[in-house]
Amino acid sequence: MKGEKLSEKISQIGIVKCSYMTEKMTKNIELTNTLAFIVKRTANKEDIKKAIESVFDVKVERVNTLISTKGEKKAIVKLKEDYNAFDIASNMGMI
Repeated sequence: MKGEKLSEKISQIGIVKCSYMTEKMTKNIELTNTLAFIVKRTANKEDIKKAIESVFDVKVERVNTLISTKGEKKAIVKLKEDYNAFDIASNMGMI
């Protein structure tokens, strides 16, 4: 975050609309160290990765995206082993 412009930070925060939680995602948080978010439809995987890393101060290993039947874009974000998805989810009030 050092040297990062405030406008870039604000635009990265705007990419992530909200968290996405289901029973399956709760299980995946523990088993695969992943989190799910609803993101802007125009965001690409690199944008999502930068936004998650910036907002939550973590390192992202991989981002998978899909478009739901409702037309929302979901991002499944796998964190690197050094970071714990359960801690982030509990800090956000997801769990």
